[in-house]
Amino acid sequence: MRLGRMLVLAVALAAGQAGAQEYFGDMRPDAPELAARGPLKVGVRTLVAEHQDQLDILHANAEQPNPRYTRKLVLEVWYPAQLAAGQNEHTVYTDVLGSGPNDPKRPNTPFQFNGRAVRDAAPVAQGGYPLVIISHGYPGSRLQMSYLTENLASKGYVVVAIDHLESTRADKAGFASTLLNRRLDDLFVLDTVAAWAKPGSGNVLAGMVDANNTALIGYSMGGYGALNTVGAGVSAAAAAYVPGGKLAINQQGNQQYEAARDARIKAVVAFAPWGGAHKVWDDAGLAGVRTPLLFISGDQDDVAGYQDGVKQLFQKTVHAERYLLTYAGGRHNSAPNPPSPAHWSSADDFSSYSEPVWDSRRINNINQHFVTAFLGIQLKQQPLQAYLDLPPLQADGTIKEDTGLWLGFPKRAALGLEWRHLPAQ
Repeated sequence: MRLGRMLVLAVALAAGQAGAQEYFGDMRPDAPELAARGPLKVGVRTLVAEHQDQLDILHANAEQPNPRYTRKLVLEVWYPAQLAAGQNEHTVYTDVLGSGPNDPKRPNTPFQFNGRAVRDAAPVAQGGYPLVIISHGYPGSRLQMSYLTENLASKGYVVVAIDHLESTRADKAGFASTLLNRRLDDLFVLDTVAAWAKPGSGNVLAGMVDANNTALIGYSMGGYGALNTVGAGVSAAAAAYVPGGKLAINQQGNQQYEAARDARIKAVVAFAPWGGAHKVWDDAGLAGVRTPLLFISGDQDDVAGYQDGVKQLFQKTVHAERYLLTYAGGRHNSAPNPPSPAHWSSADDFSSYSEPVWDSRRINNINQHFVTAFLGIQLKQQPLQAYLDLPPLQADGTIKEDTGLWLGFPKRAALGLEWRHLPAQ
């Protein structure tokens, strides 16, 4: 047993040395075409937005049913940048391991990994870039999809990833906060960035962003929040998940909820969205979505569910144009970066990022490819539809044709993938 632990430690140390200059999101030799980084240089900044006078659901009780507080949201912002002479696209991100605070088995421990971006670089003079808002899982962080955020910024998007208060690995708290606040956080960040984007605002994003042309990308609970934001009102039964009926503010049919639909949001990418298998939505609630959707999931997802979860969401959002990319044999971790070398010393930390069957770098490249095509069509009107018009599945759910027919994929490199499309009704 002691020898086994020593071997695990040796492997972890070797991985740390080998990965010292690794950059998540770089292309494997078999990566599909649109995974390639774009032509623009990338800057990154950390900004803060404070949402005042919000319901503090975790401290509500009979004596004080509506306590209020300020939700401080830390944002990581990636954007097209102009670099000074000698500047190279390199930064180091700091995140934390663990499952949340006060867990002695998995304590919050800082770790670092490399990024291809320049910290606080000057933004390009050109403006009008579409906005992409990123929402992590529970728990998660604004940094856990940097392979995708950097890639999109290099292709002419301003990408804003949220640390949702009480839902990160550093500050995880009661689940009621996540259920209630994801939609509210998303819309507040959209409004905040729109204000920052106005010429003369004094913010670094002034004149850069077209907030009227926005996409939401959400993973797990972030996917739940994104769907809720664009019209998938929770059911009356699900409203009871939060004490005191406070989730009714996100409920289908609620007048305040219906009035908050936001036409600025033009597309949603939902990675392994939570809620379908947990009866958060009924058919009427899902029918409220009219925003184009790209679902991405593993068919063995044991957190969000697949047959009774993500696949049901795909089938029942009937008024939206939607696509479903499935990783055969994949579980829940279809969205994040690969495990950093620091994750190797703990099986639990490693498994919170890794996939048992799939190489995370391959997943990352495939995600980059399809998200690039989908957002390029929806936000930039780019002629990329052929990358989504793929050979249909056969009756048994397999592709009989040579998988090299998938546009943009090297021959035989689409193995293990399934692709579905349903038009809006």
